[in-house]
Amino acid sequence: MTVKFLPLAATLLALAATAAQAQTKWDLPAAYPATNFHTENLVQFAADIDKGSGGKLKVTVHANASLFKAPEIKRAVQGGQAQMGEVLLVNFQNEWPIFGADGLPFLADSYEEAAKLWKVQRPLLEKKLAEQGMMVLYAVAWPPQGIYTKRPLASAADLKGIKWRAYSPATSRIAELVGAQPVTVQAAEVSQAFATGVTESMMSSGSTGWDSKLYEHVKYWYDTQAWLPKNAVLVNKAAFDALDKPTQAALLKAAADAETRGWAASRRANGETLEKLKANGMQILPPSPQLKADLKKVGDTMLKEWLDKAGAEGRQLVDAFQK
Repeated sequence: MTVKFLPLAATLLALAATAAQAQTKWDLPAAYPATNFHTENLVQFAADIDKGSGGKLKVTVHANASLFKAPEIKRAVQGGQAQMGEVLLVNFQNEWPIFGADGLPFLADSYEEAAKLWKVQRPLLEKKLAEQGMMVLYAVAWPPQGIYTKRPLASAADLKGIKWRAYSPATSRIAELVGAQPVTVQAAEVSQAFATGVTESMMSSGSTGWDSKLYEHVKYWYDTQAWLPKNAVLVNKAAFDALDKPTQAALLKAAADAETRGWAASRRANGETLEKLKANGMQILPPSPQLKADLKKVGDTMLKEWLDKAGAEGRQLVDAFQK
């Protein structure tokens, strides 16, 4: 009897082996906590890929910089150490100015303006990433950036000498222009940095403040609506090309859905996280007219500096955006 069923067992084993071979497994490193709306969106994106590809492509999301630190993710995707990754575009402005377009203070200061900027930024980005062996799948804006501070601000002069968390070239330059002291701190280390006095202020969204429980250390958030930086999900082009056509189509469909869903989630997160911070004792305040005027000057200076570096490409982008 045992002998009789051996061919069947062998067939089942062969089928299982074929299925295993047909299944592709990818890693997707991300820099933010599992509870952040960007990461929740990535998890849904991975589930949609699994479903859309009929289980042929399985993507594991590695949250909170657990696989690669934020500044390392782009290089990891480019080098094939990870097939996909989520990056904060403004982190790479020193490599190529266009990466930093959405970190320019007051250029795009609403969701509508940020979406318009992405529309003109994307073709330039796709060209640059193609040269680097990558593709951009989708991008989602963070909520508008405001200033967290341990002490009240009436004007930019109140920031002089303050320890300021910098996470990108733009945030470092803002610190220099207002006379603050820039300190580089990654998202995963923000809470500890504020708790230990390594930093006393930063420009970031309500989401980051809530993720980091900043209400435990900081009393003020000024709603400056400075800019809406974007996270972008990149894929290694060789890894993408190795997929069969139906799986590629499933991946691109899931990416388009993730972009739509992500922007809606960002809008929700903005309102919800500010309400939560307020409920936990943080003062959510409008900037004074003087602070607004001071920051506008900072924005004008930074736009001029950026255009000088970005050259014709930068001018093309800004002109297309401002049409």
